[in-house]
Amino acid sequence: MSCTTILVGKKASYDGSTIIARDDDSGSGRYDPKKFIAVAPQDQPRHYRSVLSHVEIDLPDNPCRYSIVPNVLPNRGILAEAGVNEHNVAMSATETIAVNERVLAADPLVELQPANEAADTPEIPGGIGEEDIITLVLPYVTTAREGVARLAELLETYGTYESNGIIISDVNEIWYVETIGGHHWIARRFRLRRRLQHPTRVHVQCRSARIHGRAPP
Repeated sequence: MSCTTILVGKKASYDGSTIIARDDDSGSGRYDPKKFIAVAPQDQPRHYRSVLSHVEIDLPDNPCRYSIVPNVLPNRGILAEAGVNEHNVAMSATETIAVNERVLAADPLVELQPANEAADTPEIPGGIGEEDIITLVLPYVTTAREGVARLAELLETYGTYESNGIIISDVNEIWYVETIGGHHWIARRFRLRRRLQHPTRVHVQCRSARIHGRAPP
């Protein structure tokens, strides 16, 4: 089964809870075992380096406690997949999506460019992706809206090497964020009385929605 997202607004649930869920697919058709980790503030890195893209980011010195369910094997980095922090902000990252060639031509994905000894060119790190997003966002936000704002800042600053859908929620709101090209993104607040189930695809399709971000340097 491909990644499938389920969202339930607080006025559509039985007890007034916001509900988010996503199944985690596998490109190889093999289940990747998960583990549960509670990350204390002192255990959160202050300098982060991605295993896949080699991007390096200095992190704030005031993380909160949070829990995640990463893969057991660390070969693809932390890859937190889902988590909840001490302020009851929850995230699921990511649902893989795709954008068309015209978008990528205007704002290419920020992919890792290995060093080339023959041409004497250094390595150029890529942007952030599924491996990194929850680790870089969840420990530093107290509401879902703050989560959207922090993720947006990271995308505009470092870019991304893949197209993804990300869910961010708190006790009152659910937000769905999609990355569009290397640095652009779009976010929409989920309606309180709505329920939604959708598979891997671009979901935010609204005439009133606005695309945000910056052009690549």
